[in-house]
Amino acid sequence: MTTKRIVITGIGATTPLGGNATDSWDNLLAGKSGASRLEQPWAEELELPVRFAAQAAVPTADILDRREVKRLDPSSQFALIAAREAWQDAGAPEVDPERLLVDWATGIGGVWTLLDAWDTLREKGPRRVLPMTVPMLMPNGPAAAIGMDLGARGGERTVVSACASSTESLANAYDHLQAGLADIVVAGGSEAAIHPLPLASFAAMQALSKRNDDPAIASRPYDVDRDGFVLGEGAAALIVETEEHAKARGARIYAELLGGAVTSDAYHITAPDPEGSAAARAMRAAVENGGASLDDVVHVNAHATSTPVGDIAEYNALRRVFGAHLDDIAVTATKASTGHLLGGAGAIEAAYTALALHHRVIPPTINLDNQDPEIPLDVVTTPRELGSGDLLAISNSFGFGGHNAVVAFRSY
Repeated sequence: MTTKRIVITGIGATTPLGGNATDSWDNLLAGKSGASRLEQPWAEELELPVRFAAQAAVPTADILDRREVKRLDPSSQFALIAAREAWQDAGAPEVDPERLLVDWATGIGGVWTLLDAWDTLREKGPRRVLPMTVPMLMPNGPAAAIGMDLGARGGERTVVSACASSTESLANAYDHLQAGLADIVVAGGSEAAIHPLPLASFAAMQALSKRNDDPAIASRPYDVDRDGFVLGEGAAALIVETEEHAKARGARIYAELLGGAVTSDAYHITAPDPEGSAAARAMRAAVENGGASLDDVVHVNAHATSTPVGDIAEYNALRRVFGAHLDDIAVTATKASTGHLLGGAGAIEAAYTALALHHRVIPPTINLDNQDPEIPLDVVTTPRELGSGDLLAISNSFGFGGHNAVVAFRSY
C-alpha cells in the first residue's frame, strides 16, 4: 500500500490561556500561566486541600448559545467550540459527509453532568433528573456533538485512554486516512473535570501541586521543587487530511503529521514504568513508521506533568530512544502554562507542536528556576527560533493505566 502524506490544515482550541487557538498560542509564547485560585464556594466549603486550577480563559456561555450550554456537558461544550474554530480555520471544506470522520477523546467524560444528576436524584427525587442526563454524561458525547454539528457520517469514534487519549485520537486519524476510510478527520480531545471529586481524588494520591499561595508558579516541570500537576480544562481540535485532498482544495497547511504510535506499559495503574521502555517504543515508532530518522528530531513537546516520578520516567524514555542526540533536542513542557488537561492535553500539545513548526519558534517552559540535575535536558525557557529546512518534532502523552501515545510532525 502506498503511504500517503497526511497534513494538518486547521487548528482550534479553548484553553486556560485563551478562548481560541490564536490567543492560546500568543499567551503561551508570552510565558503566561493559566492557573488561578478557585473562587467557587465549594472549594472552601468542602475544605479541599487544593483550591486552584487552570480554568478555561473564556466561559463557554460567552461563545455558545443558551440551548447548547443547557443540553451539553462542559466537556462537549469545549469540544464544539474547538472543532468549530478548527473547521473554519481549515476553510470550512466541502466534503462528502460519508468521507468526514470524527475521532475525539476524553479522559473522564461528563463528570459534571453525572455528579450533578446524582445530587439532584438524592435531594429532589427521580422526577427532577433531566431526560438528557445519559446522553450528556456519555464519554462519546463530545464526538457526537461535533459529528452532528459538522454532518460527519464517516464515523464518530471516541478514545478514552486517560491522559494519552487525544494523542491516540491523532494517531488513529493518521491510520484512518492511510486506510482510505475518510478524506478529512476532525481529531482532538476535551476535558472538563475541575470538579470537587476529581480534585479531592488527585490530591489524595499526591498527584496535584499544593501551592495554594501562588497558583501561577505551581506547575513547574523539571524543577527540583516540583510537587505535582495543576488540573486544567478545555479542548483542542485539529483538521487532518491527506496532502492530495488538501492541495486539491487549496488549503493552507500547518505541518505534516508524520505518524503516530500507541504502546502500553503493563506495569502499574497510576505509576509509569521507571525504565520507560514502552514509552520509548512509542516515540521510536511514531518517527520511524513515518519513514524518518530519529536523528532528524529537533524538538519535543514533552508530557512533563510536573510530578516528581513522571518527569524522570519520561526523561529515561527519551534518553533510551535518542541517546546522545537528546542533548541536541530542544524540549518544552507547555503544561507549566496550561495545566494538565487530562484527555485534552495531547491535542493542545500536538497543536502547539504543529504551530511551533509552522512559525518556526519553540514556546517556553515557565517556572523552571532550578532544573533537576537528574533530568539534564535542553529545556526551552524563552521562545527559541527554529532553523530553516526540514524539521521534525514529536509530542508525547502518557496516561494512567500505562497508556503511551506519541505523534510525530514534520515542517511543511
